[in-house]
Parts: sequence; structure tokens; C-alpha cells
Amino acid sequence: MPKFRWEGFDKTGKKMSGSLVVTTARELRATLRRDGVRVVKVIEPGILDTDFDQLMIDAGLKEPFSNKELGKFTRQLSILLSAGVPILECFEILFKQEKNPSFKNLIKLVAQDVGGGSTLNEALSKRKGFTKLYTSLIKAGEAAGILDEILNKLNEFMEKQQKLMSQLKGALMYPTIVTLVGIGVVYALMVFVVPQFVSMLTETGQELPFVTKFVIDVSDFLRAYTLQAAPLMAVAFFFFMKWKKSASGKPIWDLVTMKLPIFGGIIIKGNLASFTRTLATMLGAGVPLLDALDICLETLDNTYIAQDLLKVKVAVTEGKTITEPLKKIEYFPELVAQMVKVGEATGNLDQMLVKVSDVFEQEVEELLGNATKLIEPLILVGLGGIIATILIAMYLPMFMSAGGADAP
Repeated sequence: MPKFRWEGFDKTGKKMSGSLVVTTARELRATLRRDGVRVVKVIEPGILDTDFDQLMIDAGLKEPFSNKELGKFTRQLSILLSAGVPILECFEILFKQEKNPSFKNLIKLVAQDVGGGSTLNEALSKRKGFTKLYTSLIKAGEAAGILDEILNKLNEFMEKQQKLMSQLKGALMYPTIVTLVGIGVVYALMVFVVPQFVSMLTETGQELPFVTKFVIDVSDFLRAYTLQAAPLMAVAFFFFMKWKKSASGKPIWDLVTMKLPIFGGIIIKGNLASFTRTLATMLGAGVPLLDALDICLETLDNTYIAQDLLKVKVAVTEGKTITEPLKKIEYFPELVAQMVKVGEATGNLDQMLVKVSDVFEQEVEELLGNATKLIEPLILVGLGGIIATILIAMYLPMFMSAGGADAP
């Protein structure tokens, strides 16, 4: 949002001036009027006053804040409210200590809305970055008068999600680094080392083996077309990412990833862990089951899993239990379905779903460990095989020539 400069007078008639990040001049006047300031002049923002970070956020090119920052905000707000600090004072404290300018401004705008009579849920719903799950739980907490407890539940939920994502990133970090280094080594061999052998091999005048010709052809291609191919690959990658998120491409991509060995299991178990933990958090906050299911379905990343779990909501709408449709999903474990059934029978469904999500998260951890153990040797063998092929292709003609010279 743009930064407007202003001049005016306070309640005592003292002249004042300053700047404020708002959407329009009208919003600036209304904001300052609430603070007892009479604005007499508003200066429109120039190019140097433009908040480029906010422009990128408004355009959807940048997130307004990270999950870590949101988790910190949620945890601290919960602590302050639990200590009996009024909510506007909470925002003032959080505003003063926040380092991210975008998030700092967001806290200020939310505080202004709450100070103007809006609920916290209404104020957050108007801002980018807050999910429907987050705002729905805030709404439930405000309605029940337990906002601090709900914020604490939200913080625990986000910490669990961040832990799972960290484990996934950590498991893939080493294979990714090894792959990138290996690709760099292979590229250096093909572009800088192989050409040194070509001149020597052509001087001998002998017929080169097929593998040597192939490696030389690839080397010539990389040297000639790398600069042209790099932009094309970048464009292709960009369109692939857009296709993967499009209405036509996402179902295809989701189906392919679900069928992958090991990784398909990680995707399925990860989505089920997210679904059950979200549902447990919503039910524990007092959100009605059907509303909770609606929100949970929005958190799922995989189209096919979302379609299967949508059948659960339809069945519940028809008066059935959650367990019945869950048993019909082939990848939903029978033991876990029985745990859900016990939770429904005892009236402790939210607590049982927490245990179910723990089971799924543990299975994701095990699958990640297995994937790491499988990927690392495959990458090393693959890269080692490529490098060995290059070296053999270069030295094979020399060995053949030496052998021919020694022959009677």
C-alpha cells in the first residue's frame, strides 16, 4: 500500500505532520480523525514513497509474512491475552517489537479495525496471509470467550505442521545438494575436459567407438547451445509450474505423484495427517463438524484425496458416522478407522483424531527415512556411472590404439 504524507492539527491546536501507510487518502483522514487529528493537507505518495514490498504482496508475488512469523505472532498474542492484557495493548506491544515492515503494518491495520469496533476475526479476514482455518478458529474462540486458548491451539497446530515440513525439507536437502554438485561436475567434464581429449583422438585417425562418439557429440551440443538452452529450460519450467497448478494440470500431477513408489505414500500420509490434525483442532475449538470438514477439505493439497474425503462430508450430511465412509477409502488404514470409531462412540473424537494424526506423522517420518536411504545410493550410483562412462569413453580409444600397436 502507498505511504501518504499529511499535515494537520491535534485537539489542542498544535500543528502536526507525518506519514501513514493506507490505501486511500479517505482512509488516512478517517484513521487520524479517530486519533483526534484534524487533517488539513494530504500529500499523495511519489515514486520514492512507494512500498515495493507491499506492491509485490498485493500482486501475489510475495507472501506478506512467513509461517514462522505467524506462529510467533500467534504464540505471543496468546501469552499476552492469558496474562490479562487488553487486546489493543497486545497489538501495541507486538507492533513495537515486530521487525518485518509488512507484518508490522499489518498488525497496525488489524489493531485499527479492532479499535474501530470490528472483531479480530473480521479484521484478520480482510488481510492477506490468514487462512480460513486460522480465521475460523479465531471466530470460534471469540464466540466462546476462550480466544487465548484457541490461539494456543493454533500455535501448537502450526508448530506440528512446521515440524513435518522441516523433516521433509531436511530429508530432501542432502540428495538435492549431491545431485546439484554431481550435475555441476558432469557439466564441467563435458564442457572443459572432454574437448581436451578430442584433439588428441582425432590426430590418431582411428575409428572411434560408439560411446566415445556419443560423449563427444553431447559435449559439442552443451558447448554450442548451453546459453540458448538455459532460457528455454527456464521458460519450460515456468510453464510446467503453471500447468501443475492449473485446473487441468493439477489432477493429472496429483494422480502421478500418488502412484510414485515411497513418495506416493508420503503424499497420502502427509495429507491425511494434515486432515486429521486440522479436524481435531477445529472440533476441539467447538467448531461444528460439518463446518470443520469444509475447512479441512480446503487445507488438502491433493485433488484426489480431497475428493475421497469430500465423500466423508457427504456421508455425515446424510446422517452417517465418519467411520463408515473412511473404511471405503482404500488407502485409509483399517486400524486408524477403528480408532476414529472408538472416538465417535466415546464422544472424544477430537482427542482420538490427535492420536490418529500422530500415527500418520510417524508413518511419514518412517517413509521419509526409507526414501532418504533409497535415494542417496541411487544418486551416487547414477552420477558415478555417468562420470565413469565419460572417462571410459575418452580412454577407450587410447587403450584400443595401444593394444593394436602391441599386436603382432
